[in-house]
Amino acid sequence: TRNLISHFVSRNQGQFVVISSVTGKYGTPFRSGYAASKHALHGFYDAVRAEYWKNNVKVTMVCPGVVKTPISFSALKGDGTKNNKMDDLQSKGMPVEKCADAIVRAVEAQREEVYIGGKEIILIYIKRFFPSVFSKIIRKVVVR
Repeated sequence: TRNLISHFVSRNQGQFVVISSVTGKYGTPFRSGYAASKHALHGFYDAVRAEYWKNNVKVTMVCPGVVKTPISFSALKGDGTKNNKMDDLQSKGMPVEKCADAIVRAVEAQREEVYIGGKEIILIYIKRFFPSVFSKIIRKVVVR
């Protein structure tokens, strides 16, 4: 960001595309570090968007839900060892190609924020409008 922003400002245009996660909108059990890093992206790039809008610098925050990738293989368990298996939830995720297509469309449309996924997207809205209901639901979510 630091290296690109001066280039974007000098051209009076630019677009950051930030791959976050629905976990940047709400935390899930046993993913506190991941949730914290994704929440930080939102705060940082919301500020960048507000600071550089006069320079026509855009920010697209991409928040995919569960995508069927091998990421859970390299995830670390509580004892620090690799998971070395595909999580059940991950195996049921959307295909990578479907997610990539949605990202391309969002970037082309210069959307500020896009949520890509299945049922997990609904939780973003439940948290926003019904926080106590969200709190009861998220306790029961199994992500390991």
